[in-house]
Amino acid sequence: MTGVRRDRFLAEAVNRDYGFFIRAAAPIVDASTRFQKIEVFDTPMFGRVLRLDNVFQTSERDEFFYHENMCHVGAIPHPAPRRALVIGGGDGGAVEELLKHNTMQRVVLAELDEGVVEAAKQHLQAIHRGAFGDPRLEVRIGDGKAFIESGAEQFDQIVIDLTDASGPSLALYTQEFYAACRQVVGPGGVVSLHCESPIAHPQTFNQIVKTLQSVFSIVRPYLVYVPLYGMLWGMAFASDTVDPLALSEAEVDKRIAERGLTHLQYYNGAMHRAGFCLPNFVKELLAQPATPLTTTTPVADEVVATEDRGYLEVVERSRD
Repeated sequence: MTGVRRDRFLAEAVNRDYGFFIRAAAPIVDASTRFQKIEVFDTPMFGRVLRLDNVFQTSERDEFFYHENMCHVGAIPHPAPRRALVIGGGDGGAVEELLKHNTMQRVVLAELDEGVVEAAKQHLQAIHRGAFGDPRLEVRIGDGKAFIESGAEQFDQIVIDLTDASGPSLALYTQEFYAACRQVVGPGGVVSLHCESPIAHPQTFNQIVKTLQSVFSIVRPYLVYVPLYGMLWGMAFASDTVDPLALSEAEVDKRIAERGLTHLQYYNGAMHRAGFCLPNFVKELLAQPATPLTTTTPVADEVVATEDRGYLEVVERSRD
């Protein structure tokens, strides 16, 4: 006998020609703030998942791929990071990683949307692991770009943990914004960020790297496979004086031990070195010219508008 079963699939169009879907239960959170739509779902594959404006952001089971590489690849090369700033990152995963460093005295989280922070506090404890209760953390709700440009405080490390390079986030991928970050971290500081995928958004990836190179003396792109994003994802390290490639595998492991970093599921000395080993197609991509992003230069038209990302929600299928 044939029956009909309704399954919920959350779909994301990564670009105009490629996407994927994840089976999910009914939403735990389905809210709209003045900035974006916020959704939290339980899924069989990834556990609890956060989605903003139809775009997957992080999940309980794979967040370490993203957050450990975003944070420690920047923090470990710095001799003793004491003050760090996270722009975006309202889920708390990045600040949780930074607070693992026993040198860290202060972390500021500058998140535009208080709704993301509140959703994370209530429903994403497996991602932030109580970091919002750490006395070293200060949460500033507001425009991270304005906070950086005010130059009110100096930091050893900045982690730019944003949504994709489109819409309101685009201004934080520009030459002007990176120049402001450079002033805030000073000569010995470090910056780390994601820079889209060289597979789904190759021109945008190249453009962001070129923009960083127009501001910082040392720029090292690196690659991380993020299961929730469905592909290799680009990240980058930037500084004027600190080079992450100057550290050997043994030195990275030594610093991990000295800083008391525990419960790392991805990052170690070997993986630190491996991330910077770029395949030939990425080297060839980065060898191509690209115009740095400015407030007046458009980004490559590759990132699908958020309203078009979640093109499939529920399907019906027959089952015997």
